[in-house]
Amino acid sequence: MKHFPLIPALLACASTLSGQTAITVYNGNFGVVRETVQLELIKGISEQSYSGVTSQLEPESVILRDPRGQIALSIVEQSYRGDPVDQTRLLQMFEGETIHFLKVIDGKEVVEAGKIVRAPSLSKATDRYGNQLQTMLEPIIEVGGHLLTHLPGTPLFPSLGDDSILEPTLSWKLYSDQEAAFGAQLSYLTDGMSWKSDYNLVLPEEGDEVTLTGWVSIENNTGTSFEDAAIKLIAGDVNKVQEQPDRRRNEVYAMAMADARAAPKVEAKKFDEFHMYSLPLKTTLRDRETKQVEFVRSEKVATKKLYIYDGSGGIRYYGSLNINQNYGQNAQPDVAIYREFKNSEENGLGVALPAGRTRFYRMDNDGQMEFTGENSIDHTPKNETIRVYLGNAFDIVGERTRSQFYKHPSRDMLRETFEIEIRNRSETHVTVNVIEQLYRWSNWVIVEHSSDYEKTDAQTIEFPVNVAPEATKTVSYTVEYTW
Repeated sequence: MKHFPLIPALLACASTLSGQTAITVYNGNFGVVRETVQLELIKGISEQSYSGVTSQLEPESVILRDPRGQIALSIVEQSYRGDPVDQTRLLQMFEGETIHFLKVIDGKEVVEAGKIVRAPSLSKATDRYGNQLQTMLEPIIEVGGHLLTHLPGTPLFPSLGDDSILEPTLSWKLYSDQEAAFGAQLSYLTDGMSWKSDYNLVLPEEGDEVTLTGWVSIENNTGTSFEDAAIKLIAGDVNKVQEQPDRRRNEVYAMAMADARAAPKVEAKKFDEFHMYSLPLKTTLRDRETKQVEFVRSEKVATKKLYIYDGSGGIRYYGSLNINQNYGQNAQPDVAIYREFKNSEENGLGVALPAGRTRFYRMDNDGQMEFTGENSIDHTPKNETIRVYLGNAFDIVGERTRSQFYKHPSRDMLRETFEIEIRNRSETHVTVNVIEQLYRWSNWVIVEHSSDYEKTDAQTIEFPVNVAPEATKTVSYTVEYTW
């Protein structure tokens, strides 16, 4: 990372600034950057600058301090320049002036003068509905008395002014009551950083014990590259107010001041109400780069395949009485496939698993892995059970039919009967959990049932249905609602 004074007038008092970088990345597309800045201060006011910070830095979040607590360092004034020069910026700087343009005509280089009447710029407006609109205005160049709405060639700019910067830069006026030379810690919040986790679970040709591998992918879109950075990841929903600091942001600042430590493997630990993962090695994270690191692996994780049939199509009780005779008749035939496993030490895991996508594979008898489904999981603490939906069974079909409906003419009572048929067209024995939602009213009772069932919550019952190969089995029940 390069460091240089913002303007030549500061050269007399600007020190050589060197950084040792540590980064903490959060799920919410932001991060905390910590760097060690070598300062040489005079007694009184010193002017310093530090370039190479991100182009999405939050200036009000900057903390500059002596980590030893020996120097009382005060920032009297801070300036942040996040607009390093590029072609567009240079055209804007020379707007209204005449510069030269290089172009090729018949294989020969030709230089001609052109006046920048208008540089390209972003125009902002609001439509009648209050929506913000942005339009890039094209340049206007005057060449030989004619106006062009494009560049006539490659612009050849005069030398940069003293106030130009090549990287986003912080500059300070610092007050110290004594001369001092030490490594100050610079911390700041920045947008443009994100991370996610992905899990690959490979099943053998036969059986339900998987090999689980977890990856974290870190993405850097801050406009700045970081060399040999120690990286930590925070999993959890950290509140972050966009416009002004609050108590939670102060907690994030506290995280920023924690010393970064390297470990021989990804270290996971609880941190405040979140979970922190420290990557094992320092790494270079370039701008617009995505980097993957393996953070969890277990060779033997016991899983269980579940078949679930919810024939009502997901209708639920929403807190109000519904006595419409046609309500709840949109039956569907799909039997869902789920894969379930417990996140426990006994099951080869027992670590906090951040939210991410899970992909399942099965080994074929030819030694090749075949993809069998994917879905996402939420942040999952240890000792919790993870259930992942993977698709619908091909050879198992459900059918749900209401066989009776009765509403009492004078009492507040309704009774209806359902029959659920499971057809197993596969060559193996299956157990299908039939889910029935009691969606009409909160006060209900099962008055008849053909098979044992379990009440799983206030409005749901579940029948385990065992079906032999090439067989069909039917369960039925009658529910009575009163209000």
